[in-house]
Amino acid sequence: MKLAQIQGLVKYWGTDYDWHKTEAKLNALPQFITNIDGLDIQFIHVKSKHKNALPIIITHGWPGSFFELLKVIGPLTDPTAYGGKAEDAFDVVIPSMPGYGFSEKPTGTGWGVEKIGNAWDVLMKRLGYKHYVSQGGDWGSVIADAMARQAPEGLLGIHVNMPATVPADIAKALQDGDPAPAGLSVKEKAAFNSLNKLYTRGGGYAGMMVTRPQTIGYGLTDSPVGLASFFLDKFNDWTYSGGNAEKSLTRDEILDDISLYWFTNTANSSANLYWENNNNNFNVVEQKTNEIKIPVAVTVFPGEIYQAPKTWTEKAYKNLIYFNEVNKGGHFASWEEPQLFTEELRAAFKSLRK
Repeated sequence: MKLAQIQGLVKYWGTDYDWHKTEAKLNALPQFITNIDGLDIQFIHVKSKHKNALPIIITHGWPGSFFELLKVIGPLTDPTAYGGKAEDAFDVVIPSMPGYGFSEKPTGTGWGVEKIGNAWDVLMKRLGYKHYVSQGGDWGSVIADAMARQAPEGLLGIHVNMPATVPADIAKALQDGDPAPAGLSVKEKAAFNSLNKLYTRGGGYAGMMVTRPQTIGYGLTDSPVGLASFFLDKFNDWTYSGGNAEKSLTRDEILDDISLYWFTNTANSSANLYWENNNNNFNVVEQKTNEIKIPVAVTVFPGEIYQAPKTWTEKAYKNLIYFNEVNKGGHFASWEEPQLFTEELRAAFKSLRK
């Protein structure tokens, strides 16, 4: 990240950025708070005007938030206004994870992905949905996987855009610093190289948050410039932008997310999820994807941290009903390419509609 870029962003944040415009955008959405297992969970709930809309719960990641997902609410709930058909409609539920955004911060341990997955099922049933689907990227993918393993009654299937597909031998080679195993296809070798880059050059942030989340968290809560720098590095690296997030997202969009973390003082509490779930999130063995029996759909975006090969994905998810590789978009797929992301969800869940 170039010094001039963060200086420009921070200057804009202090002089021209207007949070009140963002407040107005948020206040135009139906937002709620409900208490689950003693913790207040904030969520957005937008119902479609179309009959038989498919309920979907979508989970954000880190360093994202519900801001990642706002641009897909319209296309998902009102498909006829965005090139779709009435039968493509979804009712959309977007919760903030515990310790993120406007959800309450846990005061103790235990709020890992399994507990969050259970809480999301409680939320959907509390809203009156007997059947629904789950979607996620980043932490949202890990939580969707957890829900699929739990397979609560009514969960029809999941869609993830950061699937846990790394075979055990690949994971071991990466962890040991060994070269790629022999016999990999071109796409498998490319995936290995991308993961190796994350392990050796891009994963330091996770190493800190997995082991000492409060150490780094307290540092980020003390400096808005430090927080902005830490997050902008990830936005640059993980968007499909060639290393400059402002080619994929506007400055206001980037600062909406950073401001949310700053105003809610959640840099620390959000990092704790890494300590709670201190496994390698891509690892098939650790994530136990072989336990998943319900239908799974996967979309691979070219700017993702690594592009999961179909061969690995089929081995990881035994009931894979949909797999597609698209030509644009990155780790923050719904934020960067909302229309394409919406089209993928329509296609992925078409066979599961009742």
